[in-house]
Amino acid sequence: MLRIGRLNNNSMVMPNPSTPSSSAAYNTKRLVSLFFSKRWECVEAFAKTLPGGVTVYKHPSRIVTHSSTSSLPDFLINRNDNTASASTIIKSKTRPILITRPRLEELRAKLRQNSDVTAKTIKQLSSASATKEIFTDTAKGCGASLLVNDSSRTTLIEENISAITLLLEKLRKEQVREQPNNKSLFLKDTYNRQHTYLRISLTERCNLRCQYCMPPEGVPLQPSSSLLSTLEIYKLVRIFASMGVNKIRLTGGEPLLRADLVDIVSHISSNYQDIDSVGMTTNGITLSRHLPSLVDAGLTHVNVSLDTLYEDKFVEITRRKGLHKVLNSIRSACELLPAGTGRVKVNCVVMKGFNDYELRNFIMLSKDFPLDVRFIEWMPFNDNGWSANRFMSYPSMLSRISTDKTEDDTEPLYHDRPHPLHNQDYIPPIQLERLMDSPNDTTKWYTVPGHLGRVGFITSMSEQFCSSCNRLRLTADGKLKVCLFGSEEVSLRDALRGGVSNGDLELLIGAAVMRKKFALGGHGDMHGIKMANSNRPMTLIGG
Repeated sequence: MLRIGRLNNNSMVMPNPSTPSSSAAYNTKRLVSLFFSKRWECVEAFAKTLPGGVTVYKHPSRIVTHSSTSSLPDFLINRNDNTASASTIIKSKTRPILITRPRLEELRAKLRQNSDVTAKTIKQLSSASATKEIFTDTAKGCGASLLVNDSSRTTLIEENISAITLLLEKLRKEQVREQPNNKSLFLKDTYNRQHTYLRISLTERCNLRCQYCMPPEGVPLQPSSSLLSTLEIYKLVRIFASMGVNKIRLTGGEPLLRADLVDIVSHISSNYQDIDSVGMTTNGITLSRHLPSLVDAGLTHVNVSLDTLYEDKFVEITRRKGLHKVLNSIRSACELLPAGTGRVKVNCVVMKGFNDYELRNFIMLSKDFPLDVRFIEWMPFNDNGWSANRFMSYPSMLSRISTDKTEDDTEPLYHDRPHPLHNQDYIPPIQLERLMDSPNDTTKWYTVPGHLGRVGFITSMSEQFCSSCNRLRLTADGKLKVCLFGSEEVSLRDALRGGVSNGDLELLIGAAVMRKKFALGGHGDMHGIKMANSNRPMTLIGG
């Protein structure tokens, strides 16, 4: 039995003993190609010509081909096949065996073992200091609201609400003693960092499978009932705005997959005068057709994630097609968004050996378009394949842009293909000029003389900027993350659904902010983050 993978129309192929045979290698390649192009009528027709014959019947989740003559080639047996999106491939001479994807099951099992919200039992909470122990190790993996069944999930939420209630009693007593009269003080941490920027993830789903964002199997998704509803998002935005947040970015997953995205943008931009920036981070696949309505609703900024300008490499890194759609979306964003610096950004995660030879190609995008190109150091997240050997630092990027020589200056560095957009065989070294960075900026900005846009570097690993961090994150399932790299979370969703008042929500948010560590979630450096492996995959945090 060969399990090729999933098919949208839920079908399975099975043997029919009367069809003539042909080349096994050709048959397999042809079937895989037709399957992944989703041309099911061709799959069905071609399958009938396989050695031993086939018939077709429906199955709820997989397509399986089985041949009693064992005509499938050995190179497809008991291994992972890159052409099949890393689906597990096995063979059996008896009957079809429905198999699971082991890494995905391992991740699911890991999630079941970890607690949600506070990661403390009520008994532990009773004896804990309200502001010192309650938020420790709160969400290893993806957060534990992903449980086996609804009854278990309901029980956990009830326990979380009880724990939150006990915590709030202690926080109220502290508030009476301290009597803060300025709500914005709730968003100032022990290192005197004032938090004014909120990133809200609207969905865990994504229509790409980027290698640095999630494992090839994808990630286990929670039911929609576990995610924040539109009204819950509105209420939390109101609370954060009253506490001093003036900048909001909508993320995912892919935020464009959320049907009420335009309504959310419109609500934020029209109801809060002090919020002067409503941005969105997207992969750009479907952006161009939604952009006019989003701009009309009040969208002010767009960040588009793009890691290569070549179609074949785009498929390799995202495991999907669609580069031309992303490029069209970038052009549309430059045309439709209001004029101004930094309105459109292209974010490129740089990985040695994959796209480090494309840095100059990306910079050329800023020549004729008023967009900013930002190169991001690859960051370790749960099961994203991060490797120090493929990590490229900020200084190395600068060197790659400004010189054609390797570090030992002995051989030419650039042997890449022509620029896909400018039809140049070779882009000479580019000399960047340093610009002044804004307060709380995560980007080190440069300019190229004669270019309309800027070039920036996000140096989270080699030169972290945590001392001026002003960002908070709200996950799609309603967890507040005060640090991108920290595993600590608190469930504002459960607090909302437990009937906690606005004032108590402010106390809860303030307590979480006060627990924020100085840098990198307390892990020290990128190697510490990798070793801890205690965070969510990036797609479940919000890019």
